[in-house]
Amino acid sequence: MEMDQPMAIRENYQEEIESREESKKNGSLLLAGGMADGMVATQERTSSSPEQVSDDYPTSSTQTPAGGGVSGGARDRGCGGAYPRMLMVQQTSLEQPRETWDKKMDFLLSVIGYAVDLGNVWRFPYICYQNGGGAFLLPYLLMAVFGGVPLFYMELALGQFHRSGCISVWRHICPIFKGIGFAICVIALYISFYYNTIMAWALYYLLSSFRSTLPWITCSNSWNTPSCTPYSHTNVNQSWYNTSTSPSEEFFIRYVLQVHRSPGLHHLGAVSWQLALCLLVIFIVVYFSIWKGVKTSGKVVWVTATFPYLVLLVLLVRGVTLPGAWKGVAFYLKPDWQKLLTTTIWIDAAAQIFFSLGPGFGVLLALSSYNPFHNNCYRDALVTSSVNCLTSFLSGFVIFSVLGYMAEMRQQGVEAVAKNAGPSLLFITYAEAIGNMPASTFFAIIFFLMIIMLGLDSTFAGLEGVITAILDEFPHVLVKRREWFVLGLVCVCYLGALSTLTYGGAYVVKLFEEYATGPAVIAVVLLEVIAVSWFYGMPRFCSDLHMMLGFSPGWFWRVCWVAICPTFLMFIIGSFLAFPPEVKLFNYLYPPWTTAIGYCIGVSSLICVPAYMVYYLLSTPGTLKQRLLKSITPEPGSERAHRSTIIANAV
Repeated sequence: MEMDQPMAIRENYQEEIESREESKKNGSLLLAGGMADGMVATQERTSSSPEQVSDDYPTSSTQTPAGGGVSGGARDRGCGGAYPRMLMVQQTSLEQPRETWDKKMDFLLSVIGYAVDLGNVWRFPYICYQNGGGAFLLPYLLMAVFGGVPLFYMELALGQFHRSGCISVWRHICPIFKGIGFAICVIALYISFYYNTIMAWALYYLLSSFRSTLPWITCSNSWNTPSCTPYSHTNVNQSWYNTSTSPSEEFFIRYVLQVHRSPGLHHLGAVSWQLALCLLVIFIVVYFSIWKGVKTSGKVVWVTATFPYLVLLVLLVRGVTLPGAWKGVAFYLKPDWQKLLTTTIWIDAAAQIFFSLGPGFGVLLALSSYNPFHNNCYRDALVTSSVNCLTSFLSGFVIFSVLGYMAEMRQQGVEAVAKNAGPSLLFITYAEAIGNMPASTFFAIIFFLMIIMLGLDSTFAGLEGVITAILDEFPHVLVKRREWFVLGLVCVCYLGALSTLTYGGAYVVKLFEEYATGPAVIAVVLLEVIAVSWFYGMPRFCSDLHMMLGFSPGWFWRVCWVAICPTFLMFIIGSFLAFPPEVKLFNYLYPPWTTAIGYCIGVSSLICVPAYMVYYLLSTPGTLKQRLLKSITPEPGSERAHRSTIIANAV
C-alpha cells in the first residue's frame, strides 16, 4: 500500500460522497474501499473512465454487449494479478428488495419436489419395462448427461443471475424472444387444468380408504358388473378370464370417474360434484401454500417433499417381502439388449428425462431467481437432478415388487398384470395390490397421501413460475396485491379444470397430456437454448457464470448448450411428428378430429412467440436493420436484475 498519498484525494472523495447524498434524498450509491489504494482506484475510475458512475446504476453492473457483467478490462484484471483489490458496490433504491429463500434447503426441497412428481412413480417404471428393462437405463443415462442436466443447469443459472421470471428475463438476454415467456405461462395454465385433477382422484381414494374393508376389493357394490372378479390374499383359487374385470378397475372407471356415462369427447356429460369438491380442497391447500411467496411455500415443502420418500421406503420394504415380489423386480431389471437397436427406446428415454427434470416450464427460472447471487447453482443442478433420477429408479422397485405379487396371486405373467399405464397403474393395479395386503387400510392411506403430496409440490412450483413471471413483468401494479392476484389465478385454474371433472373428463386429461404440453414445451425449450447459446452468446453467458460462481463452465457444458442440447430437442420433436402417438384410453380410441383439436391447443401457446416478434418489430422505432439489431441486444440498463445486492468484484 502506498502510504504517501496526498490528503486531497481523500478530501475530494469525501466531498463527492456528500454531494451525492444531497442530490439523492431517497436513494444513494455508496462506494467504499477497505484500503487506501481501493479508494484511489475508485477515484481514478470515476475521473478517467468514459463510463461514469451514474446516479442510477453502478458501473460494475453495466453489461456491455460483449461482456458478462463487467467491462472486459476489469474482468481481465480481476482474473490475473497476485494481489487483487476489492471494490464494494452497493445500491439502495426505492424498489422493494426481492424476496429470498429463508434457508438453502427451502430452495433445494422446492426444486426436488418440482422435479420428483407423479411421472416418476408411474411413467418411469412403465417406460423402463416396456423398453427392455435394464437396457433402458443406458439411453436414459446418456440422455440425462448430454441433454437433461445441461438444460437444467442453464435454467437455474439464468434465473439466479438475472433474478427474473420467464417473461422479464428476456429483456436481459434477447428481447425479441420475450414471447417464449408468455408461451410458458399459457402452457403452465394448461397443465394446471388437468394435473390437479389427478390429485383430486387421489383425494377421493384417500377419503374412501378410511374404512376397514376398502371398497375397491369387493364386487358387491352398486357400481360392479357381472364381469367383476374379486381377488384376495385368502382366496387365490379364483379363476381369471380374459373378460374378467377387477373390482379396483370398476371402482376407478365406473365409480370415481364414471366414464361409462360418457360416450366420448363429443359428449362429456355433467360435472361430478364429488370430484369438484375434492379439487376445491386441493386448490385451497395450494392457495394458502403459495399466497405469501417462497417464504410460505419454502416451509410447506419440508413436509410435501420429504414425506413421499418416507412412504416409498415403507412401501419398498413391504413390497419386497411379498410372495412373488422378486419375480416383478427381475422383470423390471432384466435387460433386453435388442431394444437398443430400435428408435423407440431412444425416443422414450429422451422424452422421459426431459419431462422428469422439467426445464422449459419457467419453474426453475422462478425458483432460482430468489437465490443469493453467489449461490452455487452448478452444485444444486447436479444434486437435484441426481436425486430425481435415483427416485425414478427407486420407484421402479416399489411398483414392480407389487406387480410381481399381483402376478403370483393371479397366476399370470408380470407382463399381463403390468398392462396398465399412466394413472391407471396407480389407481387400478397398485390400489388392488394394496387392498389385498394385510393392514391394507394403513398402506392405502399413506400411499394416496404420497400421491397427493407429489402432485402438490409440482403444482406449487408450476404456479409460482407463472406468478413470478407476471409479478416481475408488472411489479408496480401487482407486487403489493400478490394475494389477490394468486387468488384470481387459482380461480382461473379451477374453472379451467371443470371440463376434466365431467363424466368424460378422463378423456380430456389424456388429450391435454398428449398434445397441449409435451410438443409445445419441447419447442419452447429449443427456442430458449438457441436464444441463449446463439443470440445472447456463449462467451457472454459463460462470463456471467464466472462472475456469479467464480468459475466458468467447461467445454463439456458449452458443447452441450451450443450443439448437443438443440440436437437432443430436435430429435424429440422430429420423432413426435414422424410417429404421432395413437391416443387410446379405456378402450376408447380417439377419433381423428380430436387430433386436430390437440394440435390446435398446442399451437395456441406457441403462437405467442411469433406474435410477440411481430409486435416488437412493429412497435420499435428506427429502420428495419436498427430494429433487428435492437431486438437481439439486451436492453440498456436492464441486464442486471440483482442490483439491490452487494457485489464484490476483483478489479
